[in-house]
Amino acid sequence: MARKPFHFFRSAAPPDPTPPAEEEDNYLEDYFFDEPGAMPGTLSIEADAPPPTIILIDYQPDQATRRILETPEECGPYLSSPSVSWIDVQGIGDEDVMRRLGQVFHLHPIVLEDIVNVPQRPKVEDHDDYMVLITRMVTPKENEHGFYTEQVSFVLGQHFLLTVQEEPERDCFDMVRQRIRTSRGIIRRYGPDYLAYALLDAIIDGFYPVLEDYGERIEELEDAVVTRPSRAILEEVHQVRRELLALRRAIWPQRDAINAMIRDPSPLLSEEVRIYLRDCYDHAIQVLDMVETYRELAASLMDVYLSSVGNKMNEIMKILTIISTIFIPLTFIVGIYGMNFDPDTSPWNMPELEWYWGYPACWAVMLTVAGSLFFFFWRKGWFKSTTSLDPLETER
Repeated sequence: MARKPFHFFRSAAPPDPTPPAEEEDNYLEDYFFDEPGAMPGTLSIEADAPPPTIILIDYQPDQATRRILETPEECGPYLSSPSVSWIDVQGIGDEDVMRRLGQVFHLHPIVLEDIVNVPQRPKVEDHDDYMVLITRMVTPKENEHGFYTEQVSFVLGQHFLLTVQEEPERDCFDMVRQRIRTSRGIIRRYGPDYLAYALLDAIIDGFYPVLEDYGERIEELEDAVVTRPSRAILEEVHQVRRELLALRRAIWPQRDAINAMIRDPSPLLSEEVRIYLRDCYDHAIQVLDMVETYRELAASLMDVYLSSVGNKMNEIMKILTIISTIFIPLTFIVGIYGMNFDPDTSPWNMPELEWYWGYPACWAVMLTVAGSLFFFFWRKGWFKSTTSLDPLETER
């Protein structure tokens, strides 16, 4: 078979990379389930799913070729070639193409159903001639918080690797493609099992930028819930908790799947690649630990928020109590002099009413009482705020 140098080009009608104007983020979407009584192997494809584009990267130690295949049947000659063939299917929006693809690769209908009916729980299955790995890939959003998530399916054979991506707009495989194109590292000297490891490792490492963003968001929320607790801050804390739960649902079964690939022997995975998979498993453990840590921090933010709201309410009640305490004796004095006593009837009937300086004396007494109480509360430190943090105390 004639081979050409490695080159990249666009297809005649590439999919529109612009996402819909109103795209809803459902971080807590359930896994796919069949309708009760549905026939096994039934394919359920969303109406807005992008059509598939089949990209072939075929390489050997000394050369590599990339081309876009027009039909699934063009993949057939590469399944048993001595070179490593990476068939990357981007998009699942054509049922006929996906069924023909399953026929070319001799995929069991249940396997094809797991690949097409998304989302599935990450898992690994070892069949006679191929191994199936279902994963979840996350990529951070460019100009806002949050992330995109999609399913990526692997079908590993003796001389090929089939990957099926749910969305064609984005992935985290560019570094792997660059290594193949430039023959950097050892990827060209190994088989499709090492390629599967490299792609899986890229998926796991793709969690780190997302988690870095959540670490910064949680730090900002920690300051916000203490200094300016509000309903908007509370809603953002809830949103962070939901998104972290989605990350946990993605990485937890993925870790178990990698562990199964390391533990269970398979002729499709060499012992040397299993060693590399151990490093990938360690990264999955680190990601899971970070997700659990951030989930605990996000949960603790709720307690901090309630404490901050309680402190703010106590601060308001304290100010009202101080004001009431200062005016209680003044109200008492005014209330006494507001009573209708007649000093002509008895010298004990408030003789102060006839004093020449009675009115200024009454004001002097009230101001003295109010000032004394104000000074007493100030010395006690009751006017100091308890709902805001001193920057110097925070640094210490």
